[in-house]
Amino acid sequence: MTQTRCDVLSCVEHERLEFELLEVRTRGQYLTRLRPLTREERAEWDRREQRALASLVDHELEHGCGG
Repeated sequence: MTQTRCDVLSCVEHERLEFELLEVRTRGQYLTRLRPLTREERAEWDRREQRALASLVDHELEHGCGG
C-alpha cells in the first residue's frame, strides 16, 4: 500500500507535535531541578503542557494518526 502525500505530511506534523510536547515537559523538569518554581511559573508550565498535549490529541483525532 502506498502512502499519500497527505499521510506523509500528517506523520511529519504528528512528529513535530510530539517533539513540542516532549520539549515542554523536559524544559519544565530541568527548571524544577534548578530551583523551585513559583506558583505563576508552575501555572504557566502547566498551561503550556496542556496546550501542547491538546494540539497533539486534536491532530490525532483529525487525521487518525497515532504515530
